[in-house]
Amino acid sequence: MVLAPLLLLLAADSVAALPRSLAALPAPQALTAEATRLPAAPPSPLAPPWSAQSRSIAQRDSTGTALVINGQRQQARWEWRQSPAGGSELWLPLEVLQGQLGVSSRSIAGGTLDLEWYGRPLVVPAIEQRSLDDEVAVNVLPLLNPMGVQTRIVGDALHLELPPATLLGLRTSTPDGTRRVVLDLNAPALVRQEGSQLWVALEGSPDQLRQLAALGLQPRPRSGGVELGVSAGTRLIKLFTLGTPHRLVVDLASDAAAATTASAPAAKPAPIDPRLQALLGRDLLWDRQTRTVAGRNLRINSVVMDPAASTLELRTLTRSDGMQGLSSLPDLARQQDALVAINGGYFNRVRRLPLGALKEGGRWLSGPILNRGVMAWSGQRLPEFGRLQLQEWVLDANGSRTPLTVLNSGYVQRGLSRYTADWGAAYQALSGSESGALIQNGVVTQLFDSTALARGVPLPEGSSLLVARAGAPLPWAPGERLQIDSRASSALGQAGSVMGGGPLLLQNGQVVLNGAAEGFGDAFLRQGAPRTVVGSDGRRLWLVTLEGVDQAGPTLSETAWVLQQMGLRDALNLDGGSSTGLVMGGQHTVKGRGVAGSVHNGLGLVPAGRPMARIGSGP
Repeated sequence: MVLAPLLLLLAADSVAALPRSLAALPAPQALTAEATRLPAAPPSPLAPPWSAQSRSIAQRDSTGTALVINGQRQQARWEWRQSPAGGSELWLPLEVLQGQLGVSSRSIAGGTLDLEWYGRPLVVPAIEQRSLDDEVAVNVLPLLNPMGVQTRIVGDALHLELPPATLLGLRTSTPDGTRRVVLDLNAPALVRQEGSQLWVALEGSPDQLRQLAALGLQPRPRSGGVELGVSAGTRLIKLFTLGTPHRLVVDLASDAAAATTASAPAAKPAPIDPRLQALLGRDLLWDRQTRTVAGRNLRINSVVMDPAASTLELRTLTRSDGMQGLSSLPDLARQQDALVAINGGYFNRVRRLPLGALKEGGRWLSGPILNRGVMAWSGQRLPEFGRLQLQEWVLDANGSRTPLTVLNSGYVQRGLSRYTADWGAAYQALSGSESGALIQNGVVTQLFDSTALARGVPLPEGSSLLVARAGAPLPWAPGERLQIDSRASSALGQAGSVMGGGPLLLQNGQVVLNGAAEGFGDAFLRQGAPRTVVGSDGRRLWLVTLEGVDQAGPTLSETAWVLQQMGLRDALNLDGGSSTGLVMGGQHTVKGRGVAGSVHNGLGLVPAGRPMARIGSGP
């Protein structure tokens, strides 16, 4: 019997590589076959002869911007270097590990990363993480070496290669109403995601192909292998790996809007939403152009509309389960029915928490930090731009005023911070030693020590949890009456909706870029990267992405200059790099560094009058 190589292509908007939610309380246990209710696994096969420790031809420090996984090329920053203690280190961004290699991750105490790939754990304390440009990176050789991954460097490209795994068997179950398909493998298999596609190199028999089709993964012959697409009426909601034996686990859910039988042909990419097509050229302008700046070409996408005259309105895109967690930009857009969406503000990728202003429906979901730039608007009015602070104090019965540092934020510093139910159902400590006081109806009702906060405490609707960090005093007792005084530094904070980013690039037609005034370092200001910008020409709203053509992308100064030349009067830089994204009518048309990175929030153009909703899916 001839074994044919398989190339799995699963249509989905994101891969939830994290089977354990960061927001879950208490802290989740390690994933096991019992914990996920998998069908019984077959005996573990003997390790293949090629699973010995990988080798590399790199003998000196190297860096590059291309990653080739089993022949599939993509943009990704990497760095190979010799460690001070001897030996080699290979640094890859966390987003690449999760989205491109199928590595599961979660954050534990103190910002430590708990990674797992095919059952092999890797714990990375915060002090052992580093930055590659604007991405969190870790040394991945302790994960790749034992699995037999071959590494080689050709020019600026890092090649990761692993012989195809053999598909030993297929199993299925239905935990929690989803269809779980388990692929039993004789060895680890490299996983690569490109937008809505998932690639896995396997070897399987014709009978196994028919079994996969019956389970909703439809085969289609392709050059050099077989392509599997999720059947119409089905969507991929989660993918992760397990070890001993090696398993690839795919969770599928029925999509009632397009339900059909499991034997239907493989789903084809959906066209752009016809509602958006009908608006283009009338309510919306979508321009794609290439401009040259400092001798380098930039690819620019801009979506322009007059909010006062459009049938669409600008909305923030957030999750329904609070501020803890990430989602794909297409998921945020689809769940909010946004016809156009771009990524939003900054966040901590390790802890999956917001780092900046986010206000929705008049409620501060996350407060501003560091006097950074924001945009603010109400209804279908044109947004206004500027820098913003939110100043808060606790007032006691004696008239004493105690300052608060941040509201509902992942920005951790010494002092008192405040968290409300908009943070989520519960609060779990973000630093090593914290204490807390819960205020309900203006009265302190409970005090919490560091042990209780580490386990997590509920956040009832209408309450405020005051959290003291780094030895800051918490001088109140149960029964004391307290009042929260909250004031924004400008009228921007009074708007119903606010999105934070930074730095502010343009104001009233002038370049106002001042990174130091907003807490950004010199290296961040100098580097080139994909950019996402929101702005205004004084009458119309602009949503803009800028990418380098065969280079990293524009610096912030170059971005400001280009936008000024395009006629914008106000402009705010948002999160960029692999977070940069543009979704047009359901299609992910711009993907930062070629990777569909997970994001914390976004901005969307939604049919006017549609009820506001926030989503709860995603890791």
